[in-house]
Amino acid sequence: MSAADPAAAGMAEELVGLLMRMYGGGLGRIVELLEPDQVRKLAKDQVVAGLFVLHDLHPDDVDQRILTALDDVRPYLGSHGGGMEYLGIDDDGIVMLRLQGSCDGCPASTVTVKQAVETAILKVAPEVVRVEVEGIEHALTSGLLQINPYSPAAT
Repeated sequence: MSAADPAAAGMAEELVGLLMRMYGGGLGRIVELLEPDQVRKLAKDQVVAGLFVLHDLHPDDVDQRILTALDDVRPYLGSHGGGMEYLGIDDDGIVMLRLQGSCDGCPASTVTVKQAVETAILKVAPEVVRVEVEGIEHALTSGLLQINPYSPAAT
């Protein structure tokens, strides 16, 4: 059976889908049997949280998880003289943020802060495709900032 065989690829995709539904159904049943505080405790584990998100079982919606991530990095943001305002997530999975405080306008600090925020958000919300920070994209595309194209800030 060749990897280029469309029939084999279709069968493999169907098998993966069946396995996902089976595991998701079992995990859903476990969540139903647990007390809400037990589910929340399990959701604090990054691996379990990822499974909960994958099967739409996480006790917090994506907005709440993003807000929690921003709360977690708030001390770091404050150490750079600023903060982030969460503007929302669109249907394509793009998170919109706005710089606040003295981080706004400081290119080096802005990139560092954006990387920290992106890392925190992607850790708790793997369904996020990209994080956009109002104002920083202009600095990146206008050549005001020179960064490594392979760094998280470049995506």
